[in-house]
Amino acid sequence: MLAAVVTLLSVATPASAAARPVVTRAALDPALVAGRGADVRFLEQEAENARTDGVVIGPDRSAYTLPSEASGRRAVQLTPKQYVEFTLPAAANAITVRYSIPDAPHGGGITAPLDVTVDGAHRQRMTLTSQYSWLYNQYPFTNDPDADLLHPDWWITECSCVPAATTPAPVIAKPFRPTHFYDEQRLLLGSSYPAGAKIRLTVPAGSAAAWTVVDLLDSELVAPPRVVPFAANVLLFGADPTGHRDSADALDRAIAFARRAHLEVYLPPGTYRVDRHVIVDDVTIEGAGSWYTIVKGHGVGIYGEEATAGGSHDVHLSGFAIEGDVRERVDTDQVNAVGGALSDSTVDSLYLHHTKVGLWFDGPMSRTRITNNVIADQIADGLNFHTGVTDSVVANNFLRNTGDDGLAMWSEKAQDARNTFDHNTVQTPVLANGIALYGGVDNVVSANLVADPIREGSAIQVGSRFGAEAFGGTLRIADNTTVRAGTFELNWKIGLGAIWFYALEKDIAADISVTGDHFLDNTYNAIMLVSDFPVKDKYSISGLRFADLRVDGTGTSVLSARSAGSASFRNVAARNVGAVAVNNCGSFNFPATGSEFALTDLGGNGSWLAPWLLPNTITCDDRPPVVPPPAPSGW
Repeated sequence: MLAAVVTLLSVATPASAAARPVVTRAALDPALVAGRGADVRFLEQEAENARTDGVVIGPDRSAYTLPSEASGRRAVQLTPKQYVEFTLPAAANAITVRYSIPDAPHGGGITAPLDVTVDGAHRQRMTLTSQYSWLYNQYPFTNDPDADLLHPDWWITECSCVPAATTPAPVIAKPFRPTHFYDEQRLLLGSSYPAGAKIRLTVPAGSAAAWTVVDLLDSELVAPPRVVPFAANVLLFGADPTGHRDSADALDRAIAFARRAHLEVYLPPGTYRVDRHVIVDDVTIEGAGSWYTIVKGHGVGIYGEEATAGGSHDVHLSGFAIEGDVRERVDTDQVNAVGGALSDSTVDSLYLHHTKVGLWFDGPMSRTRITNNVIADQIADGLNFHTGVTDSVVANNFLRNTGDDGLAMWSEKAQDARNTFDHNTVQTPVLANGIALYGGVDNVVSANLVADPIREGSAIQVGSRFGAEAFGGTLRIADNTTVRAGTFELNWKIGLGAIWFYALEKDIAADISVTGDHFLDNTYNAIMLVSDFPVKDKYSISGLRFADLRVDGTGTSVLSARSAGSASFRNVAARNVGAVAVNNCGSFNFPATGSEFALTDLGGNGSWLAPWLLPNTITCDDRPPVVPPPAPSGW
């Protein structure tokens, strides 16, 4: 196991000392993403920009490597007695460290210390763990690095074969497809320290971890605990703030009393062990703040009633953390932080960590607002609006290290309609997409920031798949920024687009516009349109409208069209394009009349959309040489 990790780290190069703090957003100059993504209370600093005697790993965008899953695709590797030191850019009393340490030789994780000092004093020790990271193998994955293929009857790209049907049987290296390397941990520093203070993270001698990778540090000035004096205080109903006794029944009693007395439920500072769902309806639950009030347990979740039972209404959750204990993906397990059906409700300022999905809603339900939450280190999705969620808003949330789609609307059996995903930040989803839309009517995706998707997806997907209803009405994708997206699709062995449209089960023919978006530092393409090969002559993608876009850097093309259909382009600017600007394969029938996909130039597009490409010149080259683009800069 350790040998495989050392191979991953073999590209490391010495780090340089930082003279002043470098604050980034998604490892970018904040000026490049101004007005987009979540407005958060913390400041991000990448370890590769800090002072260290360790080594920088990366950049690398290949799946199954430590640098590829790091923010900005670089991080710092430390061995015992080495450090990385950050200079606070503003006053802070709390930090979050994103890190990776090795798995146990046969899986299950280890723990290892990390010392934290401020200006050489005030030492605290964090206990890092890899018990919630390191997954292997094929979907739905395993914690066992020694496991044989979970699905030997599936085609795999490593041998370009179906192993169970191949003679002689291929030798598959173990561990197979290691992934989900990182975790994060928060620490209150005990005092407030001014801008310029030095936060040093040191791996102590004798650490059980042969190496510790530090990806970044977030620093924050956390407000004092919030006190709600006129409320149903859970301590009065028997809740244990030390976490030793299960407090689920006490929460039930507090909720029942609060409903009768028309009061809020208050969770004072403390850690409350809850090992089951707490069912809520017509109640407000408020904590002292997500740094102070922690609801923690195996199977913990705050759930509304099921939609089949009428769902829940007027539920308002705010100001606490939910810390789960989910270490493997079992899709039938209901181990999400927040779930059920919640209408006319709000979920605000929660910290959701180590659950299967941060928030999974099964509709029908409507008029719910999800705002100002931090969702980190999930085994599957960050948030999913599943089946008939309507008139709801997801805004100003920060998501990092989800194990599936960061934010999704999935219109299975009933349409998600009139919903908005606005001003959210999604970083490093290790599988699938940052934002995914599977069917839906009259939805909006606006002003989001999506960075560093890893594999089998990209930044934004519009997909006719997973049994979703057909897209209808309008879909507005506006003023979003993606960075270091356009990933390599390991099964197809081609590059995706930062935004990609996938017609697998139905046509995509709604009124869809992509306007004002910025696609930065694309590993392959900025835009991709694709129908799966078995249905290439059955389904198409038509009538798309692209306008006022900026494409800064593509490893290959601005547009890759692998489907029948049509799109128009107006005021789309592109620079640093690595291959032919339009890779037009259409439906791969290559008729003499040109590609089955047609482009319309509405003006203002510049030289990338050359006249000779219009309307449907075949330029099909799915695997051109990749030219890594330069770092994005101001337009």
